[in-house]
Amino acid sequence: MKFDEKSICVLNVGGTRYAFPAEVIRDFPLQRVSRLHTCVTEKEVLEVCDDYDQDRNEFFFDRHAQAFVFIMLYVRSGKLRFVPGVCALSFYSEMLYWGLGSAHLEFCCQRRLDDTGYSEEDLIMRAEENESSNEVDVEQGSGWLEWIRRTFEEPGSSVAAKLLASLSIIFVIISMVMLCMSTLPDWDTAKHNTVEEHRIVEAVCIGWFTAECVVRFLVAKDKLIFLCQPLNLIDLVAITPYYISMVMPGTAGGLSGVAGVTLRVLRMMRVFWLVKLARHFLGLQTLGLTLRRCRHEMATLAIFLTVATAIYSALAQLLEHSLDPNHRNPDDRSNRGGDYASIPAAAWWAVISMTTVGYGDVYPVTVGGRLLGGLCVVSGIVLLALPITFIYHSFVQCYNELKLRSARSQGAHHARPCLQHRLL
Repeated sequence: MKFDEKSICVLNVGGTRYAFPAEVIRDFPLQRVSRLHTCVTEKEVLEVCDDYDQDRNEFFFDRHAQAFVFIMLYVRSGKLRFVPGVCALSFYSEMLYWGLGSAHLEFCCQRRLDDTGYSEEDLIMRAEENESSNEVDVEQGSGWLEWIRRTFEEPGSSVAAKLLASLSIIFVIISMVMLCMSTLPDWDTAKHNTVEEHRIVEAVCIGWFTAECVVRFLVAKDKLIFLCQPLNLIDLVAITPYYISMVMPGTAGGLSGVAGVTLRVLRMMRVFWLVKLARHFLGLQTLGLTLRRCRHEMATLAIFLTVATAIYSALAQLLEHSLDPNHRNPDDRSNRGGDYASIPAAAWWAVISMTTVGYGDVYPVTVGGRLLGGLCVVSGIVLLALPITFIYHSFVQCYNELKLRSARSQGAHHARPCLQHRLL
């Protein structure tokens, strides 16, 4: 690498060449370009760019040439705008590649980026997925590891993956049936009569989940990220109680105290194995993605309901109890005034009224309380309906996106063997 004061560095971006002195490269506003000045070996250079010509001191970047023209306009003028006719998300991926963020965009373009419905984390994640999908794995020895990883992580990638996913769903259903049956009053008697069968079924289910979790961990690209994923943490928490009960003494007769309560709580965590079905069903994936993208709207809705609940519960406590605590209404057959004796107690009535559930276990008996109850119900309908439109459109967008991504992934997996066959 030639980075002396008199050397000229050439950046070749998508076939367009840009020549700069070495001192300009050192202080270049784009982070990826400035990193070239700190590279010592050719290996370090190839980690920053796609190729390097040492004779001409030319660095090659296989990126969008037109997008880089607008990025260079930002370098010169300090103003960054979207490329006309280019997808905003694609241009944002180019920005992230060169080391820029949404804060560098002009305000009008930031509004355009916000209109896509994606948060900053989602946009960065999508850009990273695009980068990883464009990389070609040249290591021949890791092909079978990649096949195993895809088989366990992508249920629709092959016939083996579909069979494995179906088997996993069957074991989840069996485990959930066993969990539900264990809460029946006659379960202890049935378990005593057929203890061996129950132990065998439980051991087989736990063994399958353990083997699946271990294999997925061994073939994972990043072990730390694997351990931090919520679904994998649920697997670990759900499997652990079985092995704890195997090694702890006195478990057969039932543990008591804090240890027994903790173990029973951890066993009940098996119900979250149903969340594992999100790997196999597009609807559950859509629900999770929608909740993640609409978390700000959901938080706003929760704040609205919390404030309204506090107001209505305080007014209900005042009208039903505080104004005349010794008065008993003839219709108040079960001492309803006690249900409004405090604001926290009246909050239950406010919640079930605003959500229009209306169990009927708590209701106002005074004229003022009933008028307040009607206002509480109507305002609850309005508050709940405010974010519904946005959440609905976000759900439809997430569903179409995941469906298209799944179709592209399956098409790519099916097309790759055909392409290799043609090349051979």
